[in-house]
Amino acid sequence: MEINGKTALITGGVSGIGKTTARMLAAKGANLLLVDVNQQLGDETVKMMENAGARAAFVRADVRDEAQMRHAFEQAISRFGRLDIVYNNAGIATAQPGFTRISVEDWKRVLDIDLFGVVLGCYLAFPLMRENGGVIVSTASMAGVYPIPGDPVYAAAKAGVIHLTHSLSYWSKRRIRINCVCPGIVDTPLSRSQAREEKAAGRQAPPTRALMQPEAIAEVVLKFIEDDSQIGQVVEVRPTGAKTIEPRRAPGQRS
Repeated sequence: MEINGKTALITGGVSGIGKTTARMLAAKGANLLLVDVNQQLGDETVKMMENAGARAAFVRADVRDEAQMRHAFEQAISRFGRLDIVYNNAGIATAQPGFTRISVEDWKRVLDIDLFGVVLGCYLAFPLMRENGGVIVSTASMAGVYPIPGDPVYAAAKAGVIHLTHSLSYWSKRRIRINCVCPGIVDTPLSRSQAREEKAAGRQAPPTRALMQPEAIAEVVLKFIEDDSQIGQVVEVRPTGAKTIEPRRAPGQRS
């Protein structure tokens, strides 16, 4: 896909990986509809984008709320006349002190934001893309690929995003390409906050050298968007490079 002139809706788009990806898309001429719950950061990010010559707008919406998200998708169409790219990026980690000692509501919030929010984003994008095609990218995590005993709810949510991506790859028949990226630990406000919580809980946070910059993830997202051969791809991103995760298939199941 040629990015110039296209419209991208990005959830969690005003900080971390989402903001970095938005900035890189803007540099290639994309219109941006940024979705987040942080109004102040949203206004600041849009102002920064506009000062750099980009066309951008912000909608405050919670990815768990169907009505709010429908409004966000409608705003992309009404403001820019089209919707070509959806990046389901919003996500949170499980709060300390961990799975068995936090409330059910706390881990339900993780599932709702990290998995249901992605499902809803795909669901709302489909009717807007089924005539002219488009690209959907989601942020999963290496936690969805490998067991994470310290945070099983987060791992389960991210594994769900991976399997959703593989399972919806048949949408390519409608020229809707779906892919997802599985980052390691990225240097973002979320990961820094999580590291502080780990330290306060007496646990060892990941070493600084293990952190990746958001640009490494954004580059994979842009490749998903620009390369029309990228369909149903799940790419794990480590400090040492990127690796494609192949879907597991049932015996006798065809590709």
